[in-house]
Amino acid sequence: MKDLVEFLAQELVDDPDAVVVTETADDRGPRFTVQVGEGDMGKVIGKGGRTAKAIRTVVRAAAARQDAGAIVDFVD
Repeated sequence: MKDLVEFLAQELVDDPDAVVVTETADDRGPRFTVQVGEGDMGKVIGKGGRTAKAIRTVVRAAAARQDAGAIVDFVD
């Protein structure tokens, strides 16, 4: 699942090498924190948060196939 989040973020930004995805776990399942290079946060958030919402939807759907939940956070 971490690979999926990393792939989606890297495809959206200008500097794919600056994308860092960390995975932690809590009672609701895995939590993925995405950090991108300077100036690329707007590309992963998208206009009105649409791109971020789409990424979260895809990751949740992939997690549901494995009977799990997943949370994706974007940080500066």
